Amino acid sequence: MNSIADRAGSSETQTEQSAATQEETLKSETPNETKGGMAVSCVLVLTVVVLTATGAVPFPKPLGVLADARGCHLAQFQSLSPQELQAFKRAKDTFEESLSQKAWSCHPRLFPRTWDLQQLKVWERPVALEAELALTLKVLEAMADSSLGDILDQPLHTLRHIHSEVQACVPAQAPAGLRPRGRLHHWLQRLHDAPEKESLGCLEASVMFNVFRLLTRDLKCVASGDLCV
Repeated sequence: MNSIADRAGSSETQTEQSAATQEETLKSETPNETKGGMAVSCVLVLTVVVLTATGAVPFPKPLGVLADARGCHLAQFQSLSPQELQAFKRAKDTFEESLSQKAWSCHPRLFPRTWDLQQLKVWERPVALEAELALTLKVLEAMADSSLGDILDQPLHTLRHIHSEVQACVPAQAPAGLRPRGRLHHWLQRLHDAPEKESLGCLEASVMFNVFRLLTRDLKCVASGDLCV
């Protein structure tokens, strides 16, 4: 009987020792497995961060970023503030008052009624507008130094800002290597030759009477992009 009890006790002792050994083994392996899992997770996170930063992963970008990839921000000019337009109106009214005291006649008009940027291709419109703005600035800056003085300060500030933004939207070269042709070529040549072919008085009048059309039609058309139809 004692032998049976001894064997039973010995068996229980061995079972307990085996269980304890397994428990110790599990304790020693668990941290390593946890560390291994954390290491794998860290590697995956780091890989995603690197790929995203380098652009290898095509995460969607905001539409605004894609639209302004070339630094073209013209949507803001679809309409100018009343204060800005009022500054141009004061300058135009002052010019008209001085003009009423002079006898002048200008034909043909530098900016005829057929001048409409909608007639141009979308990529041609900023090119024409940039040339129109450049001539307008050149003439008004000369007028500010002589006849109109301070009254042109605000309009010139606005036009310089618009001109710099439009310049950022003018393509470095025409699509598929095309050069300005047809109507665009004719308009650009007309603006280029105007300072030499037009008298100073007619050039000033043409630019001043065209400025509101430039701001409310031509600029708005270019700022609207494909929607200007």
